[in-house]
Amino acid sequence: MKEKVLEKVLEKFLRYISIDTASDPESESQPSTSKQLDLSRLLVKELRDMGIKDVELDEWGYVMATIPSNMPEGENIPAVGFIAHVDTAPDASGANIRPRIIENYDGKDIVINSEKGFVMKVEDFPELEAYKGKTIITTDGTTLLGADDKAGVAEIMTVAEYIMTNPGFKHGTIKIGFTPDEEIGRGVDKFDVKRFGADYAYTLDGGQIGELEYENFNAAAAKIFIQGRNIHPGYAKDKMINAIILGSEL
Repeated sequence: MKEKVLEKVLEKFLRYISIDTASDPESESQPSTSKQLDLSRLLVKELRDMGIKDVELDEWGYVMATIPSNMPEGENIPAVGFIAHVDTAPDASGANIRPRIIENYDGKDIVINSEKGFVMKVEDFPELEAYKGKTIITTDGTTLLGADDKAGVAEIMTVAEYIMTNPGFKHGTIKIGFTPDEEIGRGVDKFDVKRFGADYAYTLDGGQIGELEYENFNAAAAKIFIQGRNIHPGYAKDKMINAIILGSEL
């Protein structure tokens, strides 16, 4: 059974990464790129095809779905949510991804792209040792892979499919959420927590298998304009003001 589940996760993952969903930090719209909606619409269709009736894609690009509880009447248990983001980082291309599937990984350094000299060294990534003998998926070094966070998307969709095809599996209300623009720091700007309706929620967005993170960091971005003074170098002593030096002194 485990092998079949992993096959389903892999099939979904490979399908999802074939869709370019890179976000754009320079865009002021939400989602920042319309191509993110290509995957969001596909997820809506697949969720509905599973038989989930409460599925919605809103104007901001958020997908929300509900699998109703099948617990006996009177057994009220908390609603649990599972969330992942559909966008990929704009730092590298997310188009025409060519994944490389490494079965029975030998535990050695992984050459991602010999021409470009891209190598994942065990010395730099010691966590690779935990996956010796298992299957690893990498990019070919010309694009990103999109595992962040389409691996999470594929996992949630596989779980949803399992639940809907196994009515004997008892569960409370399950909430599913897919968000845009996480990679540019705007993933939850318009996420309606109340409408989502989960008592507890987990974000499936990447660490080692079995790892649970229960704290997060916060960060902010700022744009600063520094006005210097440009004067011909021959007359600049005590007059020219270097904006870069000013910035370093802030």
